[in-house]
Amino acid sequence: MPAQALPRDPARRPAAGVRARRRFRLGSLLLPAYTHLVMLWLFAPIIVMVLYGFNNTHGRLNIVWSGFTLRWYANPFSIPTMTSALVVSLITATLGMVISTVLGTMIALAGHRYHYRGRTILDAVMVLNIAASEVVIGSAMLTLFISASMPLGLPTIVLAQVMFSIPFVAITVRARLAGFDPSLEEAAQDLGASPLWTFLLVTLPVIFPGVLAAALLAFALCMDDYVITSFVSGNTLTFPLWVYGATRYGVPPQVNVVGTFIFVGGGLVAVTGALVRSWRSRRLAKEAAL
Repeated sequence: MPAQALPRDPARRPAAGVRARRRFRLGSLLLPAYTHLVMLWLFAPIIVMVLYGFNNTHGRLNIVWSGFTLRWYANPFSIPTMTSALVVSLITATLGMVISTVLGTMIALAGHRYHYRGRTILDAVMVLNIAASEVVIGSAMLTLFISASMPLGLPTIVLAQVMFSIPFVAITVRARLAGFDPSLEEAAQDLGASPLWTFLLVTLPVIFPGVLAAALLAFALCMDDYVITSFVSGNTLTFPLWVYGATRYGVPPQVNVVGTFIFVGGGLVAVTGALVRSWRSRRLAKEAAL
């Protein structure tokens, strides 16, 4: 007679509620652990950058911790070539941010309000521009500038940065326009406001958070770009190009200090924007409650 498996003692089985609590406890531990691991992975390069800005290194290589010092922060712009490259990057990034924000916002407004021939093609071109390889775009821009007999330098850097920043601005502003109520503009024009004043007093304040976010994104893209800029810069050095060239001989600690300044500046802008949005939301809520 074949042996049959005996049924387990029900008293030894964990109750369904106990198993559910165990699964819930495991899930409640896995999600925070995963979140903290991702945050650690994202912030690890920033932590290293900030930490090695205080490194008391004595050679050209800033890769071994040699003690704590503040001397690099006492004179962070002591390398003239690095400082001039940083100034060039700030100029090109600012110009690229302003031009791409204006043009990208106009494209977003036109695409949101009007249905015109070529709108679908324009949307596809912007998406393709974002998805295209930076090496391909850089070589194409170099070919274009050489064919047009344009000398490579600061103007070509700005033109290239505007070209790849416009799609990011247009898509960001259009996302903000998705919830825009056109009856607000119609009401303003019914009250006698011209199209310009309607835009300045009604449309722009509503979409300003999206425009500001798009402008900051464009500035960050222009400031950090290396690949496309390396094709069209000629003999002009931007900060990323200078840092890449310095890696052959050793990156000085001043690079970490300047990188920390840029990170802290961006963080202050983000925190300030969040506080302004929170203050504005509370103010609107109070006005609505009156």
